Amino acid sequence: MISLTPRTPSSLAQTHGVREITPAEAAERLERGEVQLVDVREPREWEYCRIEGATHAPLSRFLAHVQEIDPERPVVLYCHTGVRSVYAAAFLQQQGFGEVYSLAGGIDAWSREVDPAVPRYR
Repeated sequence: MISLTPRTPSSLAQTHGVREITPAEAAERLERGEVQLVDVREPREWEYCRIEGATHAPLSRFLAHVQEIDPERPVVLYCHTGVRSVYAAAFLQQQGFGEVYSLAGGIDAWSREVDPAVPRYR
């Protein structure tokens, strides 16, 4: 059941049983080649900025892109602030993907904590 009460991305993750990963940990694991990074933001957001090494699978067309994600490798999903990525991560878990994470705070947190060259937006 989906609640209409506003929640934080972390509380949504907890509600849906989705693990979050910090930007710093995601950056380390990405650098070591341990994770797939998937951006679930919409095309206009992707065009504005993205995390290097990410693949694009917009949430609005996510089903069409699921086959591009390797279910045997850890996957980190991100969006702007971490809400849409929780829903995408919950879906992948339901499809049998093993190690799935939502990037805590999304690309906004990545820009603040890992790579300030990634533009922030509203």
